[in-house]
Amino acid sequence: MTAILSAGRIALLWLPVLVWAGIIFALSATPNLRVAQAADLDFVLRKAGHMAAFGILAVLLWRALAFTGVRRAIVWSGVLTVAYAATDEFHQSFTSGRHPSPLDVGIDSVGALLFLLALMLWLRGRQARARAPRQDQD
Repeated sequence: MTAILSAGRIALLWLPVLVWAGIIFALSATPNLRVAQAADLDFVLRKAGHMAAFGILAVLLWRALAFTGVRRAIVWSGVLTVAYAATDEFHQSFTSGRHPSPLDVGIDSVGALLFLLALMLWLRGRQARARAPRQDQD
């Protein structure tokens, strides 16, 4: 990106990242977090929630990085998401009824990877459609 963004525009790009990271932090600080009564269903929903939460974070990070001119925004958003997942698990070690799990960092990372892969496919499709010749039919 050749244009220099204003500080206000950069703040607007990063605000969703900070809000979403804050939501993840708040959920991690919730003792004994359960989403379903049945243990098996609770496990599946929580792990799917991990994947979605960190996938969304990865896409928000990509958006902020890409529009502020960071090269390789996809890679950096993945790296930053995995780093935040690791610190999130460390944070849980201080929350009653919660425990840190390297497996959760892996699940969070897979979620980020899947969302970023979907983003890359969408971007490539959009780029291909933009290059395709238009066929106007009257």
